[in-house]
Amino acid sequence: MSAIDDATTPAQQLIQFIRDEIPLARAMDLQLGECNDDMLSLLAPLPPNVNDKGCAFGGSLVSLMTLSGWALVELALRRQGHDCDVFVAESSVRYLAPLWQDFRSESRLAAEADWSTFFGTLNARGRARIEVDCLIPGEDGKPAATLNARFVAKRRG
Repeated sequence: MSAIDDATTPAQQLIQFIRDEIPLARAMDLQLGECNDDMLSLLAPLPPNVNDKGCAFGGSLVSLMTLSGWALVELALRRQGHDCDVFVAESSVRYLAPLWQDFRSESRLAAEADWSTFFGTLNARGRARIEVDCLIPGEDGKPAATLNARFVAKRRG
């Protein structure tokens, strides 16, 4: 049974939500990889994400990184019981090496970011931002692509 078939954990439920609500995620065949309080990874197979050269399409790489960063923030908010809209405010991507296989994006908070400041600001102002670093490991273990993004959460209502 895949993570999508067994939507029992909050992370699995979130990935099902992403696949249901974002057609691109479904077309990419996005899947949940690993997830804990500090990291979230998403997986994507190469065949629906291939470019004209036979390697992973850059748009799929940046989309998977953006979605994994967004999911990391969204899941943290859900765990704390916050009902917020989350969006990417800005990002910077680097493509470092081609990928000729299935790939994954790993998202973590940036070194200078922390959840306590983020949630403190959200509680005080109803809006907060946090920086997330995402990477797609290459076949040699070195990053094939990286994304640094600032996500904003705004309390609904």
